[in-house]
Amino acid sequence: MNRFAFFPGCLIPARHPAMEFAIRHTLPKLGIEIVDLEGASCCPDPIYFKSKDKLSWLSVAARNLTLAEDLGLDIFTNCSGCTATLSETYHLLEDETLRAQVNERLSKIGRTYQATSRVRHIATLVRDVAGYDAVRESVVRPLEGLKVAIHYGCHLLKPSRIMQVDDPNNPTVMENLVTALGATPVRHRNWYLCCGKACQTEQVPDDMMHDLLGTVNEEEADILCMICPTCFGQFDHGQMKVSRKFDEDFHTPPIYYFQLLAFAQGVPYDKLGFERQRFKPECLRRFETAPQPAGDPAHTGAQGKNSA
Repeated sequence: MNRFAFFPGCLIPARHPAMEFAIRHTLPKLGIEIVDLEGASCCPDPIYFKSKDKLSWLSVAARNLTLAEDLGLDIFTNCSGCTATLSETYHLLEDETLRAQVNERLSKIGRTYQATSRVRHIATLVRDVAGYDAVRESVVRPLEGLKVAIHYGCHLLKPSRIMQVDDPNNPTVMENLVTALGATPVRHRNWYLCCGKACQTEQVPDDMMHDLLGTVNEEEADILCMICPTCFGQFDHGQMKVSRKFDEDFHTPPIYYFQLLAFAQGVPYDKLGFERQRFKPECLRRFETAPQPAGDPAHTGAQGKNSA
């Protein structure tokens, strides 16, 4: 198996443990071994922390990267914001003067950043290391007929020179990952919009969400698939808020891609944390009658390190 250090961040383990469970269930089936990154902290936040004190932001991020360096492994994250922070840190610390400043701080805790561990977003890890064919072959519950709207979010694709995920103006990775499950991806007109989470005023994100959800609703998709836990929160709680505020019936259930992958791989619906959502993807239940492979750990109650 290909081994990678796993940086789970803080949001998914704390608020969305079902997402972490899904990742821990699915990646081994794709030939990827997860190595836990003991002692990791918040990434930290790629917006507010960086704006307040950039050198401290870089130092905390560099410390996280040194943990992967200790293991001699590249690092992957399950959150677009975490990927943005760690990728930008890797990029900025190519500057020897700035790296020296950061290492001066890290020396106080006996650490040195060496730039030997590369950063990957989990979507690119699956695409480039496992491959779409491996995803397709892992599916025991093909999601044929499921119409899936795609939301990329803003941190995953830009700045493209740093993130190096996909073409920011015409990405395909999420569509291809959804297609590998047997489902039909849909690109709605406002696919490129931000979810609005980082906006400091209330009206701006509400308007952004209203515009985005309007085009999702036009497509009559069964679910809205994303790869960022922050975006997920916006489309779950925020969708309810926007529906009430604008008196419009927005009701497309959001889903984190790896929960959808785990379901397609045979994990029962009731083990994937959907009951915690405001908008539940009940449309998936029609696929549960598909034959399941004998001995699948998803049917023994095993839920890995962090249970949903």
